[in-house]
Amino acid sequence: MQARIKWVENMTFVAESGSGHAVVLDGPPELGGHNLGARPMELLLMGVGACSSIDVVMILKKGRQPVVDCVCELKAERALVEPKVFTAIHLHFVVTGKGLNPVQVERAVQLSAEKYCSASIMLGKGGVAITHDFEIHETP
Repeated sequence: MQARIKWVENMTFVAESGSGHAVVLDGPPELGGHNLGARPMELLLMGVGACSSIDVVMILKKGRQPVVDCVCELKAERALVEPKVFTAIHLHFVVTGKGLNPVQVERAVQLSAEKYCSASIMLGKGGVAITHDFEIHETP
């Protein structure tokens, strides 16, 4: 895997993935940024949520669950002093479908947390307290 980060101006950067996709990152105004993109730590948090969400949806689809939507809401806490690392991350999944089996949804979230999501597992091994929960919304 590869990536390239290019400085644009002030605290604005463009990150390009090895697969050719780009995202703008920027620092806060108090550090010279212009609020033109996500902060690097926000991007890291979004990566954890996306990694786990992909797992959950894939597992549910393989289990032939009628999932039509999956939203992962994340809340993170950071250390107060430098380096301001994540100390805790909570992932809350809102899974929507008609007749979803709660046991299978719970299993999908658990498998992502314990076996498949390399991003959250890596951070957890680094000392970040990572927790998960879910709710199911029924479609009419």
